[in-house]
Amino acid sequence: MDIFQRCYEFTRAEEVKALNLYPYFHPIEENEGPVVHIYGKKMVMAGSNNYLGLTAHPKVREAGENAIKKYGTGCSGSRYLTGTLDLHIELEARLAKFLGYESVLLFSTGYQTSIGVISTLVQKGDYSVLDREDHACIFSGALLAKGQFADYIRYKHNDMLDLDKVLSQLPEKSGKLIVSDGIFSVTGEILNLPDLLSVAKKHGARVLVDDAHAVGVIGNGGRGTASHFGLTEATDMTLGTFSKTFASLGGFLAGPERVINYIKHHSPAIIFSASPTPASCASALAALEILEQQPELVDKLLANADYMRTGFSSMGFKTIEHHSAIVPVIVGETDLALMMWRKIFDKGVFVNTFVPPGVPPNMSMMRTSYMATHEKEHLDYILNVFNDVGKEMGLI
Repeated sequence: MDIFQRCYEFTRAEEVKALNLYPYFHPIEENEGPVVHIYGKKMVMAGSNNYLGLTAHPKVREAGENAIKKYGTGCSGSRYLTGTLDLHIELEARLAKFLGYESVLLFSTGYQTSIGVISTLVQKGDYSVLDREDHACIFSGALLAKGQFADYIRYKHNDMLDLDKVLSQLPEKSGKLIVSDGIFSVTGEILNLPDLLSVAKKHGARVLVDDAHAVGVIGNGGRGTASHFGLTEATDMTLGTFSKTFASLGGFLAGPERVINYIKHHSPAIIFSASPTPASCASALAALEILEQQPELVDKLLANADYMRTGFSSMGFKTIEHHSAIVPVIVGETDLALMMWRKIFDKGVFVNTFVPPGVPPNMSMMRTSYMATHEKEHLDYILNVFNDVGKEMGLI
């Protein structure tokens, strides 16, 4: 069989485009944070992971521009060889201090961080133990480790009784790494970290928390899931990304110095990949400084999300109760979700549409997310549009 055959047989995207319901790959022409320009039209953004609204902050932009002037546009090498800048070292040290860990290691993307860490730590005879609703990058890391004769196993979503059961079935002497989202990227639910750590300790397992959607969102001053529960010292490792709160591109792992040192010298994702660009590092550093100086941005962000969650619920939409920046509006069937997205889009609001297999069957949703820089006028506009469309479609 020609390996391209399945490519020619994939026509679903074209079918949805023909119906004018295709919700993906729409180019943003200008980005002002809460407002973007798409096809020459101003739209209120209700789907970005730009949680603190810092991609448009003058200090962040200036830092990126100055870094290009000083260092050029790229590093032209891996961290292992010629690609380490003093900016990388500074950012790692500043992040370690901010998060409360001994050491931090930078990666070129958040996705690459999960792959590089899991596949390096979990080796032959070991197990990755994953929440069923973990991000795809975590499963990619576990699958890469499996190719090295490790194995992985899943437990029911945020269910610590099932985690205990799963771990009880593994060989006692095997290495075990539990990996979970801190805030789950689809629903915005927060990990039950206290119980997870208790189960991990019982079975001698190590813990890695993916805080891509948690740093800058929850915890003391936005320090993430472990800080949220007051359990930083008990949490082995935290990983994150610069593409959300930190208004840039790249990823990081925070943990014990000896573990970071081992990964630094053994992970192919570090050794064989070009290092984060100067502008990326400088922009992330500037965003970190703003977060340190203005922790009230985290409070504003969560207040905005709570306002929207309450608003959607009061209209009669089905949401999920939690306390993060992600507010899903559950529609149900895929076709309904696509039609709802189109009507919302046409009324000047940009949201994300999540459909199977990204969500379970009959759980298609408008996955909305918010920024500290959303003002009440933006939020009320979004609510009014959802109210009008929901009534028009008979959903509320």
